[in-house]
Amino acid sequence: MANPPCPCGSGLRLHLCCGPYLRGDREPPDAEALMRSRFSAFALRNVDHLWRTLHPAHPDRQGDEATARKEIAEAARNQRFLRLTILDRRLGTPVETSLVLFHARIFQAGREQSFVEASTFRHDGTGWRYLSGDLRPPQPGWEKLTLADFDR
Repeated sequence: MANPPCPCGSGLRLHLCCGPYLRGDREPPDAEALMRSRFSAFALRNVDHLWRTLHPAHPDRQGDEATARKEIAEAARNQRFLRLTILDRRLGTPVETSLVLFHARIFQAGREQSFVEASTFRHDGTGWRYLSGDLRPPQPGWEKLTLADFDR
């Protein structure tokens, strides 16, 4: 399919949604758009985008780039990224930290490995970057979680 739906679940076609970010043509305008593009990058196995959008302070950026890229590629290859649901967000300005809470429905080797994560993003002067995440297995009622549930 030449113009597939975007994996991020926006309802838009890839070329009108995350495609320009994945190609590096544009920077996502905010942390939520970056989160969506990173989910799409995992689904499409775009290691370059995943590496490029890690914040310089992210632990994977502290070690060997080739090793980190290999680990990212392996995670993307071994998992099927089926659906992204954004649950909550606190979008800051480029001098502030932004937070995005989401549920990712993924499978690995036929087993569900879905999770809920509160991700932290910071702007590095060029664009929004993924800094860290508080990841939890989904519990009943995950659909109603907010970032306030992660503040506790």
